[in-house]
Amino acid sequence: MAKNRKNQAAAIRFGSVIKVVLLCSLFCGSAIGFVWQKSEIHRLDQLQRRCEIRLDQLRNDNKRLSDQIGILHSPVMLDQRAKELNLGLAPAQPMQMVRLEEAALPAKDKNVSRQFTQRSMTGLTP
Repeated sequence: MAKNRKNQAAAIRFGSVIKVVLLCSLFCGSAIGFVWQKSEIHRLDQLQRRCEIRLDQLRNDNKRLSDQIGILHSPVMLDQRAKELNLGLAPAQPMQMVRLEEAALPAKDKNVSRQFTQRSMTGLTP
């Protein structure tokens, strides 16, 4: 019987060693995963900050450029620019203007469009 006890004790020791190794590898794997997630969160946070800063810069540029376009489209600025380029542009004289009178349009009747639709639909049927 002494022989069996020796073999049994070695098997128990070997099993417990395997359990300890598996538990240690589980804890180490969890720790490595935790550190990787923390570094990934830090990296993504920095990326988000850079994108927000870039977005603010683009908004400021957009506002500045739209203000500049508004200034350049003003009649005073257009007149000044035309004088700088010697384009020979000047306001139209009253003799150069042609005024067109607009003919009065007949009031639209709601039934007219309905009648037209009914006529066109009846014309399509064989």
